[in-house]
Amino acid sequence: MPDKLEIGQLLMMAGIVAALVVGAAFVVMFLMFFNLWLRAFVTRAGIGMPRLVMMKMRKVNPQVIVDTKVMAVQAGLTDVLTAGLEAHFLAGGNVRRVVQAMIAAHRAKIALNWDTASAIDLAGRNVLEAVQTSVNPKVIDCPDAKRTGRQTLDGVAKNGIQLKVRARVTVRTNLDQLIGGATEETIIARVGEGIVSAIGSSETHLDVLENPTLISHAVLAKGLDAQTAFEIVSIDIADIDVGENVGARLQADQAEADMRVARAKAEERRAKAVANEQQMKALTAENRAQVVLAEAEVPKSISSAFLTGNLRNKTPA
Repeated sequence: MPDKLEIGQLLMMAGIVAALVVGAAFVVMFLMFFNLWLRAFVTRAGIGMPRLVMMKMRKVNPQVIVDTKVMAVQAGLTDVLTAGLEAHFLAGGNVRRVVQAMIAAHRAKIALNWDTASAIDLAGRNVLEAVQTSVNPKVIDCPDAKRTGRQTLDGVAKNGIQLKVRARVTVRTNLDQLIGGATEETIIARVGEGIVSAIGSSETHLDVLENPTLISHAVLAKGLDAQTAFEIVSIDIADIDVGENVGARLQADQAEADMRVARAKAEERRAKAVANEQQMKALTAENRAQVVLAEAEVPKSISSAFLTGNLRNKTPA
């Protein structure tokens, strides 16, 4: 049996080995994350060596977290925390894009906090593009020929003249309604409906040609950007052309339809007359047949009279 001295020596050796292992592991980790730690230290990002090691254990990319935290610190963002960056990374979000969007919003003096930006990113929207569109408004063609295949919006004034219109809608992102707000397709559809309605409410097409801004003002007054991810800045009429005289064509079509109805009724009356004529001819033939039958009964009656003596020859006195 080993004595207490030997057991103590064994325990001491095991402790030394464990210390060496831990020290070696620490040295390896220190060398692995030294560059990241040094960068975070000199930029005052506030990420220590233990946190970098824990990131590795949690399967978080320390390089991405350090880079984005340095970007946020250097840009003067105060609400971007390391824990938030790690949580967003683990949730599958694009940490770099969210921080870039917040920096762009901060530079443009647009209110955008970390919670809103990360929620937009996790919702599947490109938050950086949304901020850029909010800073630099986007122009949308209405109608969009690539999506609908139509080149113009066609409306008919009250005098029956058709107008073909192409509009350009300038929009900017509404960050407060970006999550759950309608997209560009809704904006295009609403603006198209508003333009057609504005043309239809005009007394004559000349009023629209004389002052195309009537359409823009009428459409903007309807608040078409409600419940959408965009805010309409302006609606500009890019082109307007006179189409066909729809009213005259409809009247001509109506007259043609009325003429066809009249012809059909006249044909119906003619058919009835022909049918009546044929019916009268048949009745006449039937009456003639009855007359012939009656005439055939006369000789029979005379013969019967002779036989019965009711019919005699009278001689003159």
